Amino acid sequence: MKNILIAAITATFFVSCSKKETQSTLNQTDSIKIIDSINAARTKINDSIRSTNYFKDFNGDHKFTHNLIKKSGSVNFKKTEGEKDHYKVLGDIKSGKDYVHIQGYMKIVSEKHMNFTGSISQSISENENGKIDIRQGTKTFLSKDGGKTWRLQDMVNGSGFVDYIDIHF
Repeated sequence: MKNILIAAITATFFVSCSKKETQSTLNQTDSIKIIDSINAARTKINDSIRSTNYFKDFNGDHKFTHNLIKKSGSVNFKKTEGEKDHYKVLGDIKSGKDYVHIQGYMKIVSEKHMNFTGSISQSISENENGKIDIRQGTKTFLSKDGGKTWRLQDMVNGSGFVDYIDIHF
């Protein structure tokens, strides 16, 4: 009888131990799933904060002008992924043999300043018979009218003449 009682207690002990281990594993799995879902939600929030602009959205096509070209052209701003206030910029103005081409990246740094990094090439027949002038590097566009018009601040071209290259929003 003692042996049967000891066997029953031992069997109960092993059954209860194995149940606890199963429950513990289930609890750990549930905890991992909860932590993973919290991390996914935090990542989504952080990504949305990182890519939200500080300044107004410039995405899209805008009017592009040069003071010596009678027609206006167009410049396209395309927001770059994952960066605040950064845009890929591409645009042209063409009238006969005269043209201006802009290509690069624009970063909005304040309500009045944009920094353009890339190249602006132009050929204006009034400037040394259309000699090609290329401005490269980082250039600043400034707005004095509350963001409606942005003017290139590197105004003197390679021929020594002043150009007004504007982007209108």
